[in-house]
Amino acid sequence: METTAKSIPVRPIGFIGKIKAHIELLDPVTWISVSPCLAGGVMASGAMQSSLHDYLLLFALFLIYGPLGTGFSQSVNDYYDLELDRVNEPTRPIPSGRLTKQEALWNWGIVLAIAIMLGALISLHVGGQRGWIIFLCLFSGLSLGYIYSAPPLKLKKNILLSAPAVGISYGVITWISANAFFSEIRPEALWMAGLNFFMATALIIMNDFKSREGDAKEGMKSLAVMIGPKNTFLVAFLIIDMVFTVFALLAWSWGFHILLYILLLALAINIVVQIQLLRDPKSSISFMKGTVEDGFGNAIGKSEIHEHNAFLRFQVVNNILFLVNQFIAAGLIGMKYMQAV
Repeated sequence: METTAKSIPVRPIGFIGKIKAHIELLDPVTWISVSPCLAGGVMASGAMQSSLHDYLLLFALFLIYGPLGTGFSQSVNDYYDLELDRVNEPTRPIPSGRLTKQEALWNWGIVLAIAIMLGALISLHVGGQRGWIIFLCLFSGLSLGYIYSAPPLKLKKNILLSAPAVGISYGVITWISANAFFSEIRPEALWMAGLNFFMATALIIMNDFKSREGDAKEGMKSLAVMIGPKNTFLVAFLIIDMVFTVFALLAWSWGFHILLYILLLALAINIVVQIQLLRDPKSSISFMKGTVEDGFGNAIGKSEIHEHNAFLRFQVVNNILFLVNQFIAAGLIGMKYMQAV
């Protein structure tokens, strides 16, 4: 066994092991996180056709923002967060010694090049104003993905910068770009992108619970470090409830009255769950405990921190409620424009 200068054990893992480590560095489970917004943007366009051309465009859309775009940001994050991951996530590919920093650099460098080339080709193919929107969205997402983790800006060091950056990348850019792949930007799509921005912001605020100890040591200004777990929950819940409230008002203004009632019911359920969680982060929402620990535990992560485990349980409930309503809204918006043709 060899060791690096940082005393990280390096064990020979073979070619297949290297490939697996490179894929793990791209964090495949995070690719799914952009899928709802991409699907919503496509549905809201009301313009995708059942043709090989449009199916190939759809595949390219998910490839660009999933394995390439999101994978790039995750790889860059691990590259620049080696010292932090020694404390928070020592089993990741770089701190565990399965990949060197040079190999990680090649990882995100190659993925970045492929993303830019594919994005440029798609933008040229779509052409016009929509083509420019697609390329600018992709370029903005990749840029935010880099400066989020890389010095000197390293947006993640301050929650006031990091949370909005994540909200823009995961909620705004994805919705607008997906819409532009198949149609002119629908006004309703801009509203939905805004709602997703605030929802993603609230969730990333709570996701910092798992790294609170390491963040405090490294001087990272996450909300959990600055104001404590309970107040962080309160801030995030206020944002989430605001999202559902505005969503309901939009549904009413768009004439989607059944959706309005579903949203109000979802808001009520969320508030009940939030109250339980605030009272007892360790044991509340117990009906979701098995789902998180046994079902999604290996995918979305496990933690010894009570507040983070509570957040994971809440996330399952909240995401189901929000995504169901988002897909209903996207479908109704798309139908509206299909009927207008």
